[in-house]
Amino acid sequence: MYSVDSVVAPVWDPRQYLRHAAHRTRPFLDLLHRIPPLPGHGGPARIADLGCGPGNVTALLAERWPDAHITGFDLSPEMLEQAEKDWAGTTSGGGWLDFRPADAAHWTPAEPYDLIVSNAALQWVPNHPESFASWIDGLRPGGTLAFQVPANFTSPSHALLGELCALPEWRARLHDQGRRFVHILEPADYLARLTALGCETDVWETVYCQLLQGEDAVLDWVKGTALRPVLTTLGDDHEAVEAFLSQYRALLRDAYPQGPNGTVFPFRRVFAVARKPG
Repeated sequence: MYSVDSVVAPVWDPRQYLRHAAHRTRPFLDLLHRIPPLPGHGGPARIADLGCGPGNVTALLAERWPDAHITGFDLSPEMLEQAEKDWAGTTSGGGWLDFRPADAAHWTPAEPYDLIVSNAALQWVPNHPESFASWIDGLRPGGTLAFQVPANFTSPSHALLGELCALPEWRARLHDQGRRFVHILEPADYLARLTALGCETDVWETVYCQLLQGEDAVLDWVKGTALRPVLTTLGDDHEAVEAFLSQYRALLRDAYPQGPNGTVFPFRRVFAVARKPG
C-alpha cells in the first residue's frame, strides 16, 4: 500500500485485509490470466509487484512464473513484515521472491523488468498515470504493465464514508480522509494514455457481485481498505473510533441489508494490460 499525499500514510492491518482474501484475490487472478507471455531473453524473468500488501498475490506470480525473480514493493511496514514472514525466499521452480519498501508515487524501475504489475494499489496514488511512461521505459521490449484498480468510489460504501467525514462533528478532525483514495481514471482514459505510449493495450471493467458473510460484513470489508485513513487519523482515541464506527455501521446496514444467505456487495474494478512493442 502507498502514501497518497503529505498526510501521514494509513496504518495497514494485514490480518484485517486478508479476512476477505478470496474476494480480494479473484480480480488479480482475472488480471493474471490476461497477461501475455513474457519476453524471452535467456534468463529468469524479472517481475515487480507494486503495492504487494501482505504478499499473497505476489505468491501467485511465483506460481505462474516459478523460475522468476519477483520483488514485491510496498510502503507499509506492517504489510512488508507479513509478506516477508509468509512468502520470501526460494520458489518451487528455483526462482526468488523478495520484498522491499517503496512508494509507487515515486518508484521508477532501477533495472529492466519483464512485467510490472499492480493489484488494487494505484487508487491510492495521485497522478499515477503520469508514471506510466517511466514504468514502460523500464520494461524490456515485449514486456508488460498490468494493473487493476477498484472503481466503486461512487457506491454507497464509499460515498457514505465521504459524507460522514464531511459532517461538522468530524470535518475538522478528518478533513477529506473519506475520499483520499479517489485517484483513478475511466477505462477509456487508461486506454488512451497507454496506447499513446505505443503499447498494445487491453482495458476492461468488471462488476463483481460479492456475497459477504457475517454481521456487518461491508463494514468489516472497508476496515481493511477505505476506512484505514480514518482509523489511522483517529488513532488511540477509542471513544471517537467507536462513535464514528457506530454512525457508519448504521448507514451501511441501511445501504446493504443482510439477507438470508449473506450481504450482497457489488464491486466494480478496472483492468489494464499494456504490452510494450518487442
